[in-house]
Order: sequence, then structure tokens, then C-alpha cells
Amino acid sequence: MAFTCAPGKHRRPSRMQRTTARAAGVAALTTTGVMATVASTPALAAEPSPEQTGLIPVVTASAAVAEQVDDQVAVQKHAAFEEAARQAAAKKAVEEREARVRAAREAERKRLNTFVLPITGSYVSTGYQASSSLWSSGSHTGIDFHAASGTTVHAVGLGTVVEAGWGGSYGNQVVIKMNDGTYTQYGHLSSIEVSVGQQVAPGQRIALSGATGNVTGAHLHFEARTTAEYGSDIDPVAYLRNHGVNV
Repeated sequence: MAFTCAPGKHRRPSRMQRTTARAAGVAALTTTGVMATVASTPALAAEPSPEQTGLIPVVTASAAVAEQVDDQVAVQKHAAFEEAARQAAAKKAVEEREARVRAAREAERKRLNTFVLPITGSYVSTGYQASSSLWSSGSHTGIDFHAASGTTVHAVGLGTVVEAGWGGSYGNQVVIKMNDGTYTQYGHLSSIEVSVGQQVAPGQRIALSGATGNVTGAHLHFEARTTAEYGSDIDPVAYLRNHGVNV
């Protein structure tokens, strides 16, 4: 019995037919040189050089950046070193300045606590409690320092002037309340150079010696007292020696 295909219908090619057609197509491509062309495409060509890929410029740029970073690090380290040195120098300067200030203060403290002779380079010409009819009390209430008229008279220590003017038989006198609470008196002065309430320092010029009041000649009468008043006198030589003065 014979079979016929229905009009308008086609069968799918068999496996053998498909294989035969594929082989023919490959043969045709080979004949026309298409396969050679495919073989020469970039995908199958030799590996491109670093210059073509851009690797060398990238590496060079990276090296330049690294060098810049190194330079910046070096600059920062140098700046940090300089800043540390500056701070160290500033600290040292402050410490040295503070040390100088402390030394100056200590020197000033020592100076202000120092006692001196009322007449530089002089000596005691009449001692304490010497007896004589020249004194109304019958004895000397202070000591006399040899001094020509017009010789500089110094405050023996730090204190405040509580009297400055005429003192009767003492003539022109200055009385100072000392920083330790005692009092010193300077008599027979030719002139006075301080005023009441004025603070004086050791060795400061306060007057000039003379022969005012009850005297037989120019000299300085010096007393140490427990109060500002007459009659509270204490041994002036012992007083000065107790404060480090060589009398």
C-alpha cells in the first residue's frame, strides 16, 4: 500500500540529514577562508603587550603617588620633630624664667630679712647703759656710733616709720617699727629724709647724722626698743648681733 503526505505538511529532517548538512557547512566555511578569518580575531590572537593594556602608566602613576606619600610623611615627621623641639625649648625657657624668678624672690626675701649697721664702717663710741650726768636717766639708753655731721644714716632693717621729727633731747629723730615687731630709734640727726607711714628697707638712707638736741658733738644715737616709747630700750648691741650684724 502506498502512503502520501498531506498537502502543506513537512517532516523534520532526520538526525542523519542534520549531521550531513552541518558537515557541509563547515566544509564551505573552510573553502571560503572564513575559518582563517576567525583564527585571526583578537580573541585568538597573541597576548597584548603591557603598553597596549595600560599597565605601565598605571604602575608609573602608583610609584609617583607612593613617592608623594613618602615625601608628605617625611615633611610631617620633620614638622612634628620641629614642633616637639619648639615645645621643649619653650618649656625649658619657662622653667628657666621661673627659676630666675624664684631665685630673685629668695634673694629679695633674704635681703629684706637682713640687718645692717646704721652707719657703714663705723664703730660704737659710747656703749649701752654707760653712766654719766649727761643723760637725764643717769645712764645711756642706747649706743653712739661715731659719725661726722652729714654722714648717711641707714635703716638697720625692714620696717615702717612711726616717728620722724623733733624728739626733744634726741634732737631730730626717726623711729621705725621693725618687721619683727621691735622698734629702732635714730637720734641727733642733721636732716630727715623719710616720713611717717613710709616703709623702709635694710640699708635704705633715712637721714644724715648731726648734732641736734642734747649732745657734745656730732654722732648717731641708736636705740633698740620693745615699743616706740622712751624707757622700753633693750641692749642694741645684742639686738644687732642677734640679727646677724657684726658690731
